[in-house]
Amino acid sequence: MLSRRILYTFLTTAFLFIMNSCGVKYRFTGGSIPEGMKTVNIQYFENIAPLVYPTLSQNFTEALKERIRNQSRLSQVNQDGDATFEGFITDYTISPAAVEAGTDRAAMNRMTITIKVSYHNKLNPKDDFEQPFTRFKEFAGNLQSAQEETLGKEIIQMLTEDIYNKAFANW
Repeated sequence: MLSRRILYTFLTTAFLFIMNSCGVKYRFTGGSIPEGMKTVNIQYFENIAPLVYPTLSQNFTEALKERIRNQSRLSQVNQDGDATFEGFITDYTISPAAVEAGTDRAAMNRMTITIKVSYHNKLNPKDDFEQPFTRFKEFAGNLQSAQEETLGKEIIQMLTEDIYNKAFANW
């Protein structure tokens, strides 16, 4: 009886070990950063949008740095990185998204942010790109400053994810 239990335990353990060692393992951190890439330079993204939200440039630049710091093994440098991100905030708008029936008031509004990003990869220039990234969030009623801050952070989070994925995850 004891030897059967030992045999059963051994076979179960061996089976689990074999199953664990076979198959594909997926990781969503690090993306497909080229093996030789060690450094990244993230330039300040100046806000040249017609409507200026005062802290948007700083918030976006820091959020992009944080995303790359948290999701990759790259060290950030002030110049001459293996990869460089630079660009501008080209659009920041608040516009009506839906009008209330029977009135001309907006029932829903939309905050939109567009960032033009240039990515340069010194190790593999064919991965370079220059393109705009746009994201928006809708909200009801008039925009309050606390709400503007929250919506801005949510949009920035989506934008930095899109930019990171374009540069490193090939999505």
